[in-house]
Amino acid sequence: MQKENSAPTMKDVAKEAGVALGTVSKVVNGLPVGDSYRIRVEEAIQKLNYQVNSYAQGLKANKTYTIALLIPNTVDPFYASLTHHINMALLKRKYRMLLCATDFDPKQEQEYISMAQQNKVDGIIGLTYNPALMVAENTPFVAIDRSMGPGIPCVACDNFAGGQLAAEKLADLGCKNVAFLRTGSALINEPNKRKAGFETGCLSRGLSYEMKILDDVDSYEEFEMFLSEHMENGKLAFDGIFCVTDRLACLVLKMLHKLGQRVPEDVQLIGFDGIRAFGTLDYHCSTIVQPVPEIAEMCVELLLRENMLVKPPLVCLPVTYAYGGTTLETQ
Repeated sequence: MQKENSAPTMKDVAKEAGVALGTVSKVVNGLPVGDSYRIRVEEAIQKLNYQVNSYAQGLKANKTYTIALLIPNTVDPFYASLTHHINMALLKRKYRMLLCATDFDPKQEQEYISMAQQNKVDGIIGLTYNPALMVAENTPFVAIDRSMGPGIPCVACDNFAGGQLAAEKLADLGCKNVAFLRTGSALINEPNKRKAGFETGCLSRGLSYEMKILDDVDSYEEFEMFLSEHMENGKLAFDGIFCVTDRLACLVLKMLHKLGQRVPEDVQLIGFDGIRAFGTLDYHCSTIVQPVPEIAEMCVELLLRENMLVKPPLVCLPVTYAYGGTTLETQ
């Protein structure tokens, strides 16, 4: 008989359902049993409010069914979307996510890695900025946007193709003289390829172009100064601009308005990421869209794949262009 105020056990469920303990174990672990037995066990679980001890299950299977995600923050809409879709991909596989927001701090990233390993997580997905990040060899790891060495798969969108697509789209829309604006980490990573892709696109379409590249620590005011220096008689020398992120594109849009430039009539603007506005889900600007749900699914699929030999070193997923009001097209 179940003790008063004590949590019900699997034995209690078996007794309530009138079945063997092994039958309850099969139902709890998702193994096939006859429908009549499954219904009786499920009804007993509900009646007794039996809670599966996932920790004990994990000990028996030598798993915790927990995955750590290292992400700079969940304030930036792109990181927030990525976090959401990774969590959904894990939940679908009955895994939990340990969220580690690092605020771009390399030291914090390493501390989170140590904490995750101490908590026996089954793997780590990381969008990191620590070039010397140390991860134990027996800890499965999948990187986002940055190759971290042999045995660690990297998942990213096709950044080169995205940069090239932006240049070609500006050319198709009639632009002749364009600018590339970038801010980002000096760390070698996949998003850096947007620059090379844009250059290739400009060269293939005969576009004249200039580039303004800043590090993360530089002030955005330098972009405004750059644009101001290219103003003559109230007109900007560029008729098209590609910004390396949607966040930067939104800031540049304000700068252009401040300089008296109409967008898209005078200057057409394309960002990168595919960020959508709260509520309407409209794009903030015309943009190169990263396939975030597919990136998340690929990260989780690779992380949980048991055969390390079939894990590719780099997976590049295709990008698309989306109209968001800052280019001349209407559809």
